[in-house]
Amino acid sequence: MHVDKYQLKSEEELTRFEFISEGPKGAIRKLIEFQNTTVPEVYNLAFGDKHFVTGAIDDLTVSDNGDTKKVLATVVAAVYAFLESHSTAFVYAQGSTKARTRFYRMGINRFYEGMQRDFYLYGRIGDDFVDFEPGTAYEGFLAQRKTV
Repeated sequence: MHVDKYQLKSEEELTRFEFISEGPKGAIRKLIEFQNTTVPEVYNLAFGDKHFVTGAIDDLTVSDNGDTKKVLATVVAAVYAFLESHSTAFVYAQGSTKARTRFYRMGINRFYEGMQRDFYLYGRIGDDFVDFEPGTAYEGFLAQRKTV
């Protein structure tokens, strides 16, 4: 299944991506960042609007620009690019709100068939990580690129 996505811009390390969401509310700059955590080789996926003054990620604003599928596809493309470049890394994603976590789950569910071929996928329930099952509510998600 082909899904349109926005063109990503990134710095050389492929840890920070930017794109522009286009819809009824205009052009909205978005940021995706893969941030170091206290656990080696585990990166936090941060995503949201680019604050127009500070340039930081605003992960609480709801843009509602009518392009959810395209935005999800773009975030998934960034995960692919990051893990292609950082082959031993894990990416952890948890929304800043329950709605954002549900947004991430929607993205994984939407692209699950392709992602399960390419990634080890886990969902977090409490302190435990379990194999990801579509349709199950999780508190967070963990992915690692499968090696060929």
